[in-house]
Amino acid sequence: MEGTPLVDSKNKRLIAYHEVGHALIGTLIKDHDPVQKVTLIPRGQAQGLTWFTPNEEQGLISRSQIKARITGALGGRAAEEIVFGSGEITTGAGNDLQQITGMARQMVTKFGMSDLGPLSLESQSGEVFLGRDWTTRSEYSEAIASRIDVQVRAIVEDCYNVAKRLMRENRTVMDRLVDLLIEKETIDGEEFRQIVAEYTDVPDKSQYVPTL
Repeated sequence: MEGTPLVDSKNKRLIAYHEVGHALIGTLIKDHDPVQKVTLIPRGQAQGLTWFTPNEEQGLISRSQIKARITGALGGRAAEEIVFGSGEITTGAGNDLQQITGMARQMVTKFGMSDLGPLSLESQSGEVFLGRDWTTRSEYSEAIASRIDVQVRAIVEDCYNVAKRLMRENRTVMDRLVDLLIEKETIDGEEFRQIVAEYTDVPDKSQYVPTL
């Protein structure tokens, strides 16, 4: 039920680590949008949420910013694995994984941001060309599709490794933030950043324009 705090302590702690994982990545990576709020109060299907404050003035998004968002979206999954082990990974990251796969695929097929080079490999409708505009040989189409998949996987794996490294390096502050989130149910972005700053350097994100 929306607005009702979680009562199951084990479930609540796991969700807290998941959300703090998102927020911690968003705080530590300079190119990520800053954290606005982290909460354990459910909304709809989501049992916990992390809000970020995007820059509304920004029309163009760089490669490093997209990778930062992919890494941030993987922060919840990374926190679960580092804290509870791979055997305890939950379905909570399902929507995150759909989101990051889509972003990584657009980097490769739409924005030319991979080792395949500055090529647009999808049509206006979003369908991947799969080599149809390159040659009529079907085996070449399959080769292009395979190379796209390899590039998408490489981007996601690279971002996931960064997320897991940041979880390991900042485990102490992550544990403290989880305890605080369980106690308070909600932490605003400024308090979250101040706590993280007690343990490590927090990049300046003054280039971002908060949403009023």
